[in-house]
Amino acid sequence: MKLEILRYPDERLRRKGEPITEITEEIRVLAGDMVETMYAEEGIGLAAPQVDRLLRLVVTDFSGPSKREGAKVYINPELEFLGEEKQESEEGCLSVPDLRASVERASRVRVRALDLEGRPFTEEADGVRSICLQHECDHLEGRLFLDHLSRLKRNLYTVKRKKALLMTERP
Repeated sequence: MKLEILRYPDERLRRKGEPITEITEEIRVLAGDMVETMYAEEGIGLAAPQVDRLLRLVVTDFSGPSKREGAKVYINPELEFLGEEKQESEEGCLSVPDLRASVERASRVRVRALDLEGRPFTEEADGVRSICLQHECDHLEGRLFLDHLSRLKRNLYTVKRKKALLMTERP
């Protein structure tokens, strides 16, 4: 089932996800619904707080956009930055419509998480995978990629977004 994605400036996006203590059928269904939502919105990652679920759950798929066969679920992910090297890349966000901006992030990360069976796993990521994992894990902490931009860019976007929302609310 496709879920509703919260959109900036919704304050619920600023809430932190809580650790998942038990992997239930409800968690498995949520993960599947998140994957379906991510695909429907043509994203490569989605975090549970973006769909108003305060859980430490992330889904990704880097096989797209034409293929969609590499969905991966990360339960209670923890990131470790590998080295000092940084990379700058243009990012967008399903919760921050109509904005793409350059953000600097760690070039390489190691993620430790649980899969849907509760098995721990570790993987290293670089390039777009590293960027995406950092972006999605930010959501688990109530942070948006906007927070990595200059105050001026953030404020300009906020004004533009609020104005657009006012225009859509008018009859």
